[in-house]
Amino acid sequence: MDTLSYKTISGNKETANKKWLLVDAEGETLGRLASKVAFLIRGKHKPNFTPHADCGDNVIVVNAEKITMTGNKMETKQYIRHTGYPGGQRILTARQIMESHPERLIEKAVKGMLPKNKLGSALYKNLKVVVGSEHNHDAQKPEAIKLDSIK
Repeated sequence: MDTLSYKTISGNKETANKKWLLVDAEGETLGRLASKVAFLIRGKHKPNFTPHADCGDNVIVVNAEKITMTGNKMETKQYIRHTGYPGGQRILTARQIMESHPERLIEKAVKGMLPKNKLGSALYKNLKVVVGSEHNHDAQKPEAIKLDSIK
């Protein structure tokens, strides 16, 4: 009996052809930028997407200090952390973080959109956020990508 046999080929870390992508954050809204960057890091834009494998691309985000937030979020959005000691709750607004470490806003937003497991931790390492337009990943030959082309 002659039958056709279709087998699902599951991608893995070795078969994923990872690329380096360059994203310019100038004038972009924080949440929209973060969701599209997480989409690229996860690899959902590729035809060989596999949910349990790191098959996404490495993403470099430049001009982190030039992102925007809609409404009054720059003053009202709070980032809460705890030192671990009694009375150690620390609250910073988005404006305070933007003035000292603007790259952390993007990093925190993207990290929150990745899976909360070992895979998410591995995927997070594929994100590089840089203040200013200069980055030190020229050797990887990143290709610039427009966020409008995603989704």
